[in-house]
Amino acid sequence: MINVKTPEEIKIMREGGKILSSVLFELLKNIKPGVTELEIDNLAEKLILKNGAKPGFREVKGYNNSICVSTNNVVVHGVPTHYKFKEGDVVGIDCGVFYKGFHTDMAETLRVKSQISNLKSQKVDEIDKFLETGKRALNEAIKIAKAGNRVGHISKTIQDIVEKEGHSIVRSLVGHGVGRTLHEEPEVPGFLEFDIKKTPVLLENMTIAIEVIYNMGKSNVKYLNDDGWTIATEDESISGLFEKTIAITKEGPLILTYS
Repeated sequence: MINVKTPEEIKIMREGGKILSSVLFELLKNIKPGVTELEIDNLAEKLILKNGAKPGFREVKGYNNSICVSTNNVVVHGVPTHYKFKEGDVVGIDCGVFYKGFHTDMAETLRVKSQISNLKSQKVDEIDKFLETGKRALNEAIKIAKAGNRVGHISKTIQDIVEKEGHSIVRSLVGHGVGRTLHEEPEVPGFLEFDIKKTPVLLENMTIAIEVIYNMGKSNVKYLNDDGWTIATEDESISGLFEKTIAITKEGPLILTYS
């Protein structure tokens, strides 16, 4: 069942989303060569609690961290480790906040750069273009998330943009509804599997997490180790992840995890 929210509930989610986006971008600023994944995880917990919220991912049974870290070939659900980031690493941070009974969910991916390299003019390469494609796909998908349209319109928008650039959509992982639980109906795939008319209608006051989960190589994924969570590309290619929580409103899509 799709849970449509009240205006007051959306207001609460917007407050939680503001906390989440501020925390996430503080985390991204702290990702530098020599910093470990666990240090970023610890910082996330500290910042979320300081803002009067709870780490949403810790509400998931069996998961004991505040973020998921997707470094290089890790796709999603990466459990933070003692790995130290290196210049050139591609790092995705997925984070959730639980605030006044409601979840918001957000992810960004960046390329690790040192202070010195940040000061220099950097030539745009394949990986930079890959990351730009994911951001663009998410932004365009959000624009089309309007009441009366369908989930399939979102899915097709993401798929068309990503595949046009020669990359692949991960088909075993999807976006989702979000609210009182972290994962609600409907599923929001980044690819179109059925006729658009057979996909769920976007209703006013629905709240969904739109995700672009994609690889530079093939779409196949695998569990990386025995932690039961970390999923990586099967061909060891670089992966990217971009996600925002939005509400479907009369005026159009409202980004709840705004930056």
